[in-house]
Order: sequence, then C-alpha cells, then structure tokens
Amino acid sequence: MMNIVTTLQKDRFTPRYYVAALTDSMSLQKAQVYEQSLVRVEADKEETLENAQFMQIYRSREVGQSYITSIATTLLATLHAMWLIIRIRPQVIFCNGPGTCIPLCASAFLLKVVGLGWSSIFYIESIARVKKLSLSGLLLYKLRIVDQFIVQWPQLQQKYPRAHYAGRLM
Repeated sequence: MMNIVTTLQKDRFTPRYYVAALTDSMSLQKAQVYEQSLVRVEADKEETLENAQFMQIYRSREVGQSYITSIATTLLATLHAMWLIIRIRPQVIFCNGPGTCIPLCASAFLLKVVGLGWSSIFYIESIARVKKLSLSGLLLYKLRIVDQFIVQWPQLQQKYPRAHYAGRLM
C-alpha cells in the first residue's frame, strides 16, 4: 500500500489518515517514516507536513482465529471503524486488507447508503493473489461494497469481471 501512497498527489490527498490494526506494529511505523520523509527544508526553517494522522482499530480476525469467535471481533472492529469514519468523513478510502479493511469499508458503505457519507472506496487485492481472491477481497467483491475493485493479475480479472486489472502496483 505504501508504494501506492507514494505515487499520490500529496496536495490532492490531504489530510491523510493511516489506519492499521492494533496488532500491526509495522504498517503505521512505515507510514510515519514516509510522512517524515516529506519534511521540507526552506531557508533554514524546517516546515513539517502536518497532513497525516495515524490511527489503529481492532482487527476483525487474527490469523488462526476461529470463524465463530471472529464474528464478535468483527462486530467490535466495525463499531470502532464506524466511529472513525464518522469522525474523519473521508472522501477516498484506499485499502488492501486484511483485518481492518472489512470494518472500514462496511462502515463507509453503510454511511453512504443512509446518506451520511460519500466515500469512494478502492480495494486493491494483494499481488500474492494470483488465482483466487483473499477472504477480504471475496467478501468485498461479492457484497459490492467497494466502488473500484483492483486486481494485479489478468487471470483474476477474467475470473471476476467487475474487477479492474491494473497490472503490478505493489
């Protein structure tokens, strides 16, 4: 996801909110390093870009967690995500799963359905998914929650015709 974020026009996508699972120690750290790299030095005066915030939510399902217990954790994560989406009111959501994208996308979609939100949701399936979608991707595709569903392999686009093939992004 960071490869995609680095190509965005920073002035068009501001402020930026990075959301990761509470149990994910690496993603927000990478985002913070990237945002710190955007620091500009102008005439001996350091000007920081204060257009980024870093947040964590509960994860829907941990690796190896049973599907039965993941129902409760997904509901908890969705409530947490709903609070964030209402607070932030994002115009665009880029996500690639796994544990946080379902609650965030479902919350943004629900607000859009009831007329309280207008987020455009873009889901980017992992490049590691060559023959079939991830569980997150399959749910989002089947439920038609996202506005753009992007895959990185042509055979996935053939198997899932509503997906957009974008080639290698990550």
